[in-house]
Amino acid sequence: MMTGNTVDLEPFSTVLRRATAEHHDRAESAPFVGKLLDGRLGLEALAALAGQNLFVYTALETAAERWRADPVAGPFVIEDLDRLPALRADLEHLIGPDWAASVQARPTTMAYAERISGADSAARFVAHHYTRYLGDVSGGQVIASAMRRQHGDRAGLAFYDFGGLYAGPLRNPAEFRRHYRALLDAAPWTATDRAAVIDESARAFGYNRMIFDELADDLGLDAA
Repeated sequence: MMTGNTVDLEPFSTVLRRATAEHHDRAESAPFVGKLLDGRLGLEALAALAGQNLFVYTALETAAERWRADPVAGPFVIEDLDRLPALRADLEHLIGPDWAASVQARPTTMAYAERISGADSAARFVAHHYTRYLGDVSGGQVIASAMRRQHGDRAGLAFYDFGGLYAGPLRNPAEFRRHYRALLDAAPWTATDRAAVIDESARAFGYNRMIFDELADDLGLDAA
């Protein structure tokens, strides 16, 4: 829309959400996720998911340290988002003190982690950061709620607990989401950067869907 000589642009966070909606929905609708939510899978499946997430977040949080000082990517590196300590605690709870001996990265997980580690621009790093953390704060809470209903305190769900994040000025998930989308909108993206964020986010959602499908295969689940 034109106002005088000014072009009113749609917020980039809105553009990004719309451009990746199909990819997001495909990941979210994976049979593994549906069966986990409706109680057809047990804590073994939750442990398997946590194990794969460990490799993804090792790559993501290692990359975050490299991008922390970057003027574009740096504002997205928010300390209280870190998930690795929680994942290790969950794996110890779900598997036992020797969990590291039994957790191995699946092929897609390895490829996903390598993709994150190899991000060659702030735009591509932020795409992975956005896809994971905004998803954990939003859709991840649906998984946590389902697991609590089904398993109570037997479920290792520290990964989904963002209490440390909400102890500061961002007091709840809605405030965090608004803050994160404001960062996306305010970043000095070029047209090339915007295209890269959209492309890499779509790829990230694709990796997540493939991880869910590999977990389903590991557990002997039907494809539907």
